[in-house]
Formats: sequence, structure tokens, C-alpha cells
Amino acid sequence: MASLPGTTDRRIDALLTLLAENSTIVISGAKIAKEIGVTRQQVWRWIEQLRQLGVRVKGHPRTGYHIERVPDILVPQMLSHRLYGTFARRILHFFKVDSTNSVAMRLGELGEPHGAVVLAEEQTAGRGRAGRSWTSEKSAGIYCSILLRPPIPPAHAPLLTLVAGLAARDAAAEDLDALPDIRWPNDLLVDGRKFCGILTEMHAEPDRIHYAVIGLGINVNQSKMPADLTGIATSLRMETGKAHSRLELLIRLLQYFDRYYNQFLADGALPVLRRFAQVSSYYEGKRVRITTATESFTGTTAGLEPSGVLRVARDDGRGIEAVLSGDVAEVS
Repeated sequence: MASLPGTTDRRIDALLTLLAENSTIVISGAKIAKEIGVTRQQVWRWIEQLRQLGVRVKGHPRTGYHIERVPDILVPQMLSHRLYGTFARRILHFFKVDSTNSVAMRLGELGEPHGAVVLAEEQTAGRGRAGRSWTSEKSAGIYCSILLRPPIPPAHAPLLTLVAGLAARDAAAEDLDALPDIRWPNDLLVDGRKFCGILTEMHAEPDRIHYAVIGLGINVNQSKMPADLTGIATSLRMETGKAHSRLELLIRLLQYFDRYYNQFLADGALPVLRRFAQVSSYYEGKRVRITTATESFTGTTAGLEPSGVLRVARDDGRGIEAVLSGDVAEVS
């Protein structure tokens, strides 16, 4: 397995898990130090780091520490036992990183096996499709990339984005009153505003994919959006008026992804396309403007190709266009 600098020390992971699993009792600094194999001074430093991330750890003079509520930090030990038996073979966590997709792509290049999951509390250079940036407020959203080595031709790679979109949609639906919509190819919306984006990247030859990385950014507990995104972006918290567990949402997301991905490998594209047709208003009959690298045109969506590519009946009379990539916007 490849190793990368900057991953969260497994002992911090152990500290968080120890506090979380004993949240009703005070644990002495000496016991914590012995359990995770560091000095009491190091325990104190890490406790301070966790407090800066919003983990409410209460210190008791001469007796130790206890956690006031289970932390919503996505460290591997808090996740791995809940994901046993899924594709998630290895989970890497960063408190801060440039981009989880960049890390996962580097892992793919270094030979990391299928099934690695890269998580970050904060991204300094999170990115979306077409080189756009993705705002990644610290510990407010889910910033997750999945490394796959799928036995499919590159032409079917768009289906991986659909698999991720369906998984994220089903996971988020449990936290929302209104049902989420999927705007082909990679946006999840609630009441017309985006709360999740997906970025799929890969290293491939014409006939085979060496590895693919699926990045998901989900706005979970942001209480407001940057000024330039007001009106077009939202979060689960903004929609419901309450905070949500990122940990529980991420577990559901990865479990649903495992289910859809394995179904795709076993049964082909048809179940994925059928499910997309059921839950996306953009599948068929939606008036849209398509903007690609070379042109912009309006039309009406007309389903998906077997490869996951969008079909659009053009308004200019040029027939059905298969849109491999581009921006899709609803028009009235």
C-alpha cells in the first residue's frame, strides 16, 4: 500500500475513538497516553488540536478528560467497523489537504489497490468539474474521494458518476424533507439548489481504465453560503434548520455506493439507468441549455445512452445530440 505524508496520525484516530467510546466517563491523561503509546504532553497537544476543530473535550484537573458529545470527525477507526465487508478496504484521513481527488490520483499512480477512500476535514484547493473550485469549509461538509480499478472500458466511465450520484442521493434523502434531484451528470439539488457535486477523473488507455477516482463534495452543516453562491447552492442544514451527523451520512453514502457499484459490475448499466430515470427530473422531457467546450444550445432531454451519456433533442432541428460532457441548466 502506498503511504503519503500528511495523513492523520493513527494515534490521534485512536485518541478520538477512545474518548468517543467512553464518552460518559473521565479518562486520565496517563491512561490515554498508555493506551495510544504517547506522552501525556502529546495527549494535551492533540486535545488542543481537536478543540480547534470543534470537538468538545472537557478537561478535569488531576483526573483527566471526557468528551461532551461524540465527535463528528471522519477518522478511520470511527468508520471502518461500520463499513466492514464493503469495497472500502483502506481509509485515509487528513485534517487539511489540497484536494482529496489529487491525493487519490497520486495513490492510484503509486499502485494503491482498489477500494481506498480519502477523506479531509478541510481542502485548500478543492475542485469541481471543468477546473472550477469547490468551497470546503472546515468540518462542515463531506470531502471524499474513492479510488477504483473498475473492469470496464473507458467509454463506460460516465456510469461511475451516475453510481456515485445515486448513492449520494439516497444517503442524503434520509436527512431531507424534500427529495433530492440529480442534474446530469454530477450535481445533486434540493429545491433547485446544489448541495453536492461529483468529480470523476481517471488514468486510462483506449481499451482499459488503470484507475478511476470519484470525488464527492457534500454541503452538510454549513449555515450559509459564500455571497457568489447564494441562491444557487445550499446545505442540508440550511434546508432543514438543524445539524446533521457527517459520520452517519458518510457511512450511508459508502454503503449505498458499495451496493450500486457491485450491482453495476454484476448486472451491467441497465439497473443504474433505470434508477436514474426514476429519481432524476433531468432524465427525460426537461428543457435545458447545454454548454460544452465548443458550443451552447437548447433542447429537451431524451434519456441516456447505455454508456450513461445524456441524449438531448436539439431545438435547432439537428436531431438528437449525445452529450458526453458539458454544463446542463434548466430553461423555462
